[in-house]
Amino acid sequence: MEFLKLNNEDGVAIVTIVRPPANAMSQQLVKEIAEALDQIEKDHSTRVVVIHGEGRFFSAGADIKEFLSVPNITAHVSEAQSIFERLETFEKPVIASIHGAALGGGLELAMSCHLRYVSKTAKLGLPELSLGLIPGFGGTQRLPRYVGSAKAAEMMFTSDPILGEEAVNWGLANAAFEEEELLGKTLDIAKKIALKSPISLKATIDMLNFSKTDRFYTGIDEEAQAFGRVFATEDAKEGITAFVEKRQAVFKGK
Repeated sequence: MEFLKLNNEDGVAIVTIVRPPANAMSQQLVKEIAEALDQIEKDHSTRVVVIHGEGRFFSAGADIKEFLSVPNITAHVSEAQSIFERLETFEKPVIASIHGAALGGGLELAMSCHLRYVSKTAKLGLPELSLGLIPGFGGTQRLPRYVGSAKAAEMMFTSDPILGEEAVNWGLANAAFEEEELLGKTLDIAKKIALKSPISLKATIDMLNFSKTDRFYTGIDEEAQAFGRVFATEDAKEGITAFVEKRQAVFKGK
């Protein structure tokens, strides 16, 4: 794999995102997540998965520049949604260890994990509306489940991120640690979970996902369709261009 490193430590698969400078969620990186899950699924010695980012960030978002060359943007976001859904329903517990920033697609990846541990200074948010877009990797459906509709609306409408300790207070993260302690603390928790029966862990994961109704999956599909429609607008072109040019976007509602 080009953008992921996979190691095993005491029954814990450590998946490290390595795509500097921001560990952006490119098409290839998303596909490699599926490839990593394939490998981990076959490895019966692995009981728990921890995902973290190398360098300054967990993942600062989707690869916006790559969007411009994607032939079918709706199919692209649908594929990412499917892989993130596989992550959320994966038979082994998946933990996100978040430092620096988890924004856009990075936060959508983290929200698909079963547990999230953060550094106190980490920034978590869905800033897609600042680009004239909407979250497309499941964010519109998962964020309200964690923080409630009003807070989710505020985070998406304003594009403002929340810090790690605030994320814990809102239920988006399980606990916050000092950055230098984060990965070690996350691995300690993962190794504790790894001592449990894999049969009971899988059954518990199945039950946690059992409450997801058909409305959730309809919403995921509608999100992909809406992303495609919004992506085709002049406002989206302006937002992406402004992002690339590092300037404020001027939206005209077209």
